[in-house]
Amino acid sequence: MISDLADRLGLAPGARAIIINADDFGMCHAANTAISGLLDAGAADSATIMVPCAWSPEALAFAASRTDLDVGVHLVLTSEWRRYRWRPLTGTATTLVDADGFFPVDVVSVEQLASEADVEAELGAQLQAALDAGVDVTHLDNHMGSVYGLATGRDFLTPVLGLAARHGLPFRLPRSMDGVGVDAGLQHLLDRATAAADALGVEIIDRLWSHPFELVGEGTPQEETYEQMRDGFIGLLRAVPAGVTEIYVHPMVDDDELRAAVDFAAAKRGYERRLLTDPAVLQAIADEGLVRIGWRSLRDLQRAAAR
Repeated sequence: MISDLADRLGLAPGARAIIINADDFGMCHAANTAISGLLDAGAADSATIMVPCAWSPEALAFAASRTDLDVGVHLVLTSEWRRYRWRPLTGTATTLVDADGFFPVDVVSVEQLASEADVEAELGAQLQAALDAGVDVTHLDNHMGSVYGLATGRDFLTPVLGLAARHGLPFRLPRSMDGVGVDAGLQHLLDRATAAADALGVEIIDRLWSHPFELVGEGTPQEETYEQMRDGFIGLLRAVPAGVTEIYVHPMVDDDELRAAVDFAAAKRGYERRLLTDPAVLQAIADEGLVRIGWRSLRDLQRAAAR
């Protein structure tokens, strides 16, 4: 399903536009080092900050100092690692925490236990913290898809879209399940969500793509190499159709800090950092005629329509 978004952005007919977004900015210093470098070099089109995480002040300070870059807020309701975890900004006396006082490790727990009022308060606090830090927030998206309702069918899109509408921000919501890696039978739920976004004037994208978060075969003799991952990513780029597609990755420095924080896939995070400046990847983007855009252009479109 292709909208008229590319046309309204002033792109050529049939344009294949991509936004390469770096998720998890602020999660740790390894993420901040990689993502700030990629943004500064123009190798990533945008990034989104995990405000509740311990290293978010560094990411927020960088974003506040570089308002020419596209930086949004990666709305957080989960804390997935065993050794390194984070808590809600709104405190622990809510439905948003597990028995240890942290965000739950999985999306199912969020969908089953969180109250909509608590979700609305927390996500509003995360956005406000970024704004108060001086970040010119360009967009919103969501960590681990915890607001979409993909695990149990219970979503939190009403407070999220309301937040996006009030602040004039686009939100990472694809019109099509194509490439999302979930049951295509859920398209009817997505149709309802996109109708709600349209009614509120919140700009959304045509599709949302990525590659597997984990390193395929990690720890086995068949472990995926960097070259295999890169070639798979190039195949993804070559398959991008007309319209606006966000491709999200999680680039980080593969160092001792990262390996102490995460339970798996540290190597892949390092691979993704390398990926975005790889000449073969950049050549594929050029060969395919893919148009690189950022979320700021969607925000400008949304705010102009609201005026």
